Amino acid sequence: MSNKYFKGLFMVSAALSLMVAIACGSSEEVIKEVEVVKEVEVVKEVEVVKEVEVIKEVPVEVVKEVPQDPGKLVVYSGRSESLVGPIIQQFAEATGVDVQVKYGKTGAIAATLLEEGANSPADVFFAQDPGGLGAVANNGQLSALNSKILDKVPAWAKSDKGLWVGLSGRARVVVYSTKNGISPSDLPSSILGFTDPKWNGRIGWPPTNGSFQALVTAMIVELGEAKTKEWLEGIQANNPTVYPKNTPTVAAAAAGEIDVGFVNHYYLHRFIAEEGEGFGARNHHLTSGGPGSLMMVAGAGILSTAKNQDNAEKFLNFMLSKVGQQYFTGSTYEYPVIEGVKANPLLTPIDDINKPKIDMASLEDLAGTQKLLREVGLLN
Repeated sequence: MSNKYFKGLFMVSAALSLMVAIACGSSEEVIKEVEVVKEVEVVKEVEVVKEVEVIKEVPVEVVKEVPQDPGKLVVYSGRSESLVGPIIQQFAEATGVDVQVKYGKTGAIAATLLEEGANSPADVFFAQDPGGLGAVANNGQLSALNSKILDKVPAWAKSDKGLWVGLSGRARVVVYSTKNGISPSDLPSSILGFTDPKWNGRIGWPPTNGSFQALVTAMIVELGEAKTKEWLEGIQANNPTVYPKNTPTVAAAAAGEIDVGFVNHYYLHRFIAEEGEGFGARNHHLTSGGPGSLMMVAGAGILSTAKNQDNAEKFLNFMLSKVGQQYFTGSTYEYPVIEGVKANPLLTPIDDINKPKIDMASLEDLAGTQKLLREVGLLN
């Protein structure tokens, strides 16, 4: 197939030796040798053959990533569905976690957890107040929280043992009936002043409510059990109207059924948002700095028997995120417990409230409070 390319050089030498003898006289001729060089170039065509490499396609195996099941979470909530249902739903939608919620009063939920013990299906206890959390924690049913969770809130808003954390702040107030012409100047500076007989038939309260029981616990801590019992009996002597919880107590004040009620601050703002500025009640922060102006938290802890620990931590982190805290400030009118989130401008600034210096962890003795309430006939 291949030809050699070559270039030949032929040399043709002609040597002509010519000897001529000329015999005329005795002269001698010189013989010259002449060399003739002739260059011949021979070119031969070259045939170039290109080899083409054929690349075959090799099938590639595509591995599809199967989404991981986000799992589930069981929450026992002592906070009502109307207050926290929307933010729990937001958590479920954001994470894909299947959240199952059992709602009830904080005291009743705590009692259920104590009864269920190690067999409880609950992963998280979301309580209205520290009392319920303390009852479960003191029974050894809450696990120590991750420091990254605890570090998000100030010292006053969490368990001193790291077993639960506050998720929102709320203030105890006296709601008064503007419909009945009541004004702040008509109110005593301390909650103790409502034992005055002039308040006979004019007071409303919810003794079975968790936040009310936290108020009573704070009174025991600050004033002692004897004086707290005296106060409870003094209010009873004034024939208060009993309500099952805060919401109907506030509604009763606006309707003129009562002149004053002992409640948490945020219920009023929800009514005003729904019914307008003409709503017939307003809040008053008592000025004495006693238990009646208590600032407390709603909080949560993770059960030591939680089967969904990771999702439980995700839940607490979500509630303490800016999204969660902005929900509490914007939708339920509570105080944020993390830095970087401003309180609702409708609320009295927390620094302007003359609140008692009571550690939230000291409000954990729910059992002792309920025992006292049974003694005076306010609980069965």
